[in-house]
Amino acid sequence: MSEDIKKFLYVNRKAPYGTIYALESLEVVLIGAAFDQDVSLAFLDDGVFQLTKGQDTKEIGVKNFSPTFRALGDYEVTKLFVERESLDERGLSADDLQDIVWEDEDDDYAEKPSIRIISRAEMADIMADQDVILSF
Repeated sequence: MSEDIKKFLYVNRKAPYGTIYALESLEVVLIGAAFDQDVSLAFLDDGVFQLTKGQDTKEIGVKNFSPTFRALGDYEVTKLFVERESLDERGLSADDLQDIVWEDEDDDYAEKPSIRIISRAEMADIMADQDVILSF
């Protein structure tokens, strides 16, 4: 990795709707990725709900932005770290999350998973390795 490219981690701790944090984070991620930064996302606490399948926002009258996560691979955002303990504490598992993939140009465009479920200790290591951490 070039010295000029900084590693940015966007930490998502809020539920997807009810505040602007989740949508703002996603918008900032797309902007950062457009400027050739090494962008990763972390989902902790209620932030894990941002990646759940089958979100329906009709009753609350806001746009469902969850399908946008599936487009992140097109922006070379391929590392979505989900904290296992946060899933467990909310009665969720990997099966409850969207299927988000990216195409690996170096492997004949094979689709690979973007979501990586990791432990709280692994999340701390990933955070320690970043140049910039933005929390939402």
